[in-house]
Amino acid sequence: MVKTKIPVTNDYIFKKIFAKKGNENILKDFLIAVLEIPIKKVEVQAEISLEKQLEENKLGRLDLLAILNDTTIVNIEVQVLNPNNFIERTLYYWSGNYYNDLKAGENYRKIKRTIAINVLDYEQFEEGPFHEIVRLKRDYQNRILTDKMEIHFIQIPKFIKREGEIKTKLGQWMQFISQIDQKEVEVAMKENEAIKKANVEYEYLTGEEEERRIAFLRDKAIRDEKSIREGSKEEGREEGREEKQKEIAKKLLDKNMLIEEIIEITNLTKEEIEKLRKE
Repeated sequence: MVKTKIPVTNDYIFKKIFAKKGNENILKDFLIAVLEIPIKKVEVQAEISLEKQLEENKLGRLDLLAILNDTTIVNIEVQVLNPNNFIERTLYYWSGNYYNDLKAGENYRKIKRTIAINVLDYEQFEEGPFHEIVRLKRDYQNRILTDKMEIHFIQIPKFIKREGEIKTKLGQWMQFISQIDQKEVEVAMKENEAIKKANVEYEYLTGEEEERRIAFLRDKAIRDEKSIREGSKEEGREEGREEKQKEIAKKLLDKNMLIEEIIEITNLTKEEIEKLRKE
């Protein structure tokens, strides 16, 4: 029996790869690729039980919080489904991390630079590159207001569309994360030791029975949610189509068209059309 491949974008798998103690070099290399800054030290904040989170909220927000060089807060979130309110949500969580860093009585200048990195398995923006950065700017000459705020959107579908053009360090990481081309993943592993180590971790996590079970439950919950959403949309379209057909039937009744002809045009039943006639 062929096992279903759990994707790297499964947020349980993602966090296990990048947040596990001993995998700091994996996380550091990925962050260097995204932020394009020198990073000497990465400290992952104390983990809470992912298993407990999954039990309490199967579609909860599982993310990774780290401190870089003791001066910068970075929050990484993987989002597979488009919640349709993600801009507001990422601002809310970014502001929470920014606000919570300041201790009572401390000067505002001591607040750490706070960065949100969102790895998305959908397109947040129709236009623009696969990796987009949002910063606070002044209207005047588009000048940066502060470097304390930064939000990254990494959109996997956009990367896949133009993967052949991406030869950067981030491009290598995106090959691994998307798993779209195994040959390219192998090339990335040869060129980047951190990606090679991440892939070893990934193969273990998707092969070890208990880890795979938890990841599968998470993946199933996401797939079920996606199916429900798509079903609701389809149901909405069907309801809209039916209402439109009833409107047409009413107009045809007003023109004294035969019921048999109305049935043929609208696909409504005789009973439905008789009911409309009585309304």
